[in-house]
Amino acid sequence: MAQWLHMSQLIQCLSDDTVNNLYPPSAFPIEVRHFLAEWIENQRWDDFVLEKVEQESQARALLDQIISMLQSIAQQNANVVDRMKLMQISRNMIVFQQQPLQFGVMVKDILRKERVLLSTISLQIHRPTGERHNYVASKSLTPKDYNIGLPKQMVPAQIPNPPQYQQYASRETSFPNMQDVDHLVLKVLEVQDIRQKIHQLQEDLNWERQNYEGLQGPIQQNGLDPAKSEIQKLQNHIQQLEYNVKAMATKRFQLLQECVDCLDQCQTRLISRLKAWRWEQHKATIGHPFDENLNPLQTWCEQLLGVNGKLRQELMLIVEPMPELQERLGQLLQVLIQSSLVVDKQPPQVIKTQSKFSTTVRYLLGEKVAPGKPVVLKAQIINELQARNLGSVPGDNVGELINNTAILEHNTASKSTCATFRNMSIKKIKRADRKGSESVTEEKFALLFSTEITITGCDTPYRIQTISLPVVVIVHGSQDNNALATIIWDCAFSEPDRVPFVVPERVPWRMMCSTLNSKFTAEVQTQHNLDHYNQHFLAQKIFDKPDFADDFSNMMVSWAQFNKEVLPGRPFTFWQWFEGVMDLTKKHLKTYWSEGLIFGFIGKQHLHLILKDRPNGTFLLRFSDSEIGGITIAYVSATENGGQKIQNIQPFTKRDLEIRSLGDRIRDINHITFLYPDFPKHDVFKKFYSEPQASPIGGYIPVSLHTKVGPEAGSATPPPAIMTPMAENPHSSGTFPVHQFPQPFSPAETIPQEIMESATSPDVEFSPTPPVSYAQSNNMELDLDSLLQTLNN
Repeated sequence: MAQWLHMSQLIQCLSDDTVNNLYPPSAFPIEVRHFLAEWIENQRWDDFVLEKVEQESQARALLDQIISMLQSIAQQNANVVDRMKLMQISRNMIVFQQQPLQFGVMVKDILRKERVLLSTISLQIHRPTGERHNYVASKSLTPKDYNIGLPKQMVPAQIPNPPQYQQYASRETSFPNMQDVDHLVLKVLEVQDIRQKIHQLQEDLNWERQNYEGLQGPIQQNGLDPAKSEIQKLQNHIQQLEYNVKAMATKRFQLLQECVDCLDQCQTRLISRLKAWRWEQHKATIGHPFDENLNPLQTWCEQLLGVNGKLRQELMLIVEPMPELQERLGQLLQVLIQSSLVVDKQPPQVIKTQSKFSTTVRYLLGEKVAPGKPVVLKAQIINELQARNLGSVPGDNVGELINNTAILEHNTASKSTCATFRNMSIKKIKRADRKGSESVTEEKFALLFSTEITITGCDTPYRIQTISLPVVVIVHGSQDNNALATIIWDCAFSEPDRVPFVVPERVPWRMMCSTLNSKFTAEVQTQHNLDHYNQHFLAQKIFDKPDFADDFSNMMVSWAQFNKEVLPGRPFTFWQWFEGVMDLTKKHLKTYWSEGLIFGFIGKQHLHLILKDRPNGTFLLRFSDSEIGGITIAYVSATENGGQKIQNIQPFTKRDLEIRSLGDRIRDINHITFLYPDFPKHDVFKKFYSEPQASPIGGYIPVSLHTKVGPEAGSATPPPAIMTPMAENPHSSGTFPVHQFPQPFSPAETIPQEIMESATSPDVEFSPTPPVSYAQSNNMELDLDSLLQTLNN
């Protein structure tokens, strides 16, 4: 934080333009630098380089932490103006999730410029008195003074438009590196132009030599002085032509070398971009954004193939062979042809034997495949050891695949060439010897796709192959959850260009937390993230530290804690529990969660602290921590002696919510009246209530289900309908709006930080979970009872 302490003093002397250039308001506002100063300076921003796409996951993790910390600081800030400003900044910074590496480079550049400013001021201060100029006292510093202005391409447009600073991999429009390809194409055209000029010069030279030989005879016969004849001019012209031919040949040789070097560089960038595409495809499993469009990459491949062919043709037209350049072009051609096979649509990463699945492999040079015999791709399943030795001949088959061949077919409409395996299945699998306590759901395989292909203009066929992302093979549906945990860990924490399929045994909680949030929001298809309190409770749960109030960010979480060891006092692992909540939210609670109506992950201690001073009937929705895939209602109720107690209703599972929705259940329960902190439940949940059933045909009496809690569960009388007069509702005036709060509503934002940081157990004994029952009722009787109750009131 030392750097910011000095900068915070220096910026008071800087002009507004300089400050805005240094901390772009629409990209990295000065508030971010101020509130997160110490954390920012403790991170390794200097490592980030745009060309190192493998750093993207690290940059994304840092960006996610910044957004999370800004939201947390905003929630703790008592000043409503600061709170709203920080929340807006955190939402604006989400646009960087599409290009986190560029964000990391931008922060690195900002910190570097700060150091330049500070060192410059330091030099001015420590100069001899006669030489020193008091810049701080004499004028405001500007970007021009110390050359600290951000590059024009690094200044983003106004939010919410995507940042406009230099992009590394924009596949939708054009690659920055495609300019290099265009430059390369121009160089090749220049080589061709020089060849044509050399050919023309050579023809002129041949003609002049013929003329010279024709003049030699008459001059000798007539005894004319050669020096005084036209032959001297002809000799000079021939010498000039010979010189020009040699100069042109030298220039062509240099240009050819430059072209091959440039082709090598462009192809290296292309291979890097292909690896990045595969890496982003890998990360998409845990919810990271992924642009699956391969068309720009295909165009790039085709252009480089065309350039390679033209350069090889130019070398063949040269009289003197150039074996070194010919060999380099041959190697580049082989790498390009072999690297252009990609798995466009990955197979499912958890595959059950005897079950059908599909996958698609695309060849980016499909339009250049030589016509004739169809190209047939073959798929085989390989284990981890075989994946590490793809260069050698595969060993024994470790599994039997059904329908494992497909023809490479060209689609003229999409201009893509693909082989689609539509009904593939794994008939049987041979597993390796397991180590220690390793289970079958931890063993990773992959699909290997291979074929032999001939490209137009190439004499020999090439053997090409590619492998899929890791897959886990199961034999029973009960193994699906644990197999998915293996895939999640692999996708989230593997390193680029790793040895297949190595993953770390432990990772920092901040990385795990970011992964859980990405997976949750992607699976539920929501923009509402897990907030600071949710994340803190998840950390308390996985580390079994319910009283720990400090930061968990740098604590290491192991694979065993994630999905090998059961949680204390529970028969399930952390992942099994979290995945159950995720599945419940996805299928039944998406809208409730997206609108901030569900508090979510919160421990009973914190639950008591935030509800203890609330009026009776105040409730919140939390995910059950004792049951897989359950949501419960915690509410404040009165005790027999006039005090208060907090009750947790028996959790509702997927089965319960399939029978009756959460909104209807909330309407049924009379004990709960206000959603925390003080929103009338009928205002908030009204739109989730089911419409009354129409009268059945045939004179039957309609039947409906109602939720009863506690003492009500033993009563056969249905609960009366709540008819709150409009004037009694302090949050209404005239009509009930669907929402009385800004979207999305987050109950956590109203919790004072000092309450949430309490590390001691509250002196409270939670009441036993009230039972829930479903009472059938006659709709006619319910209406009469409700009417009588209203009249009596």
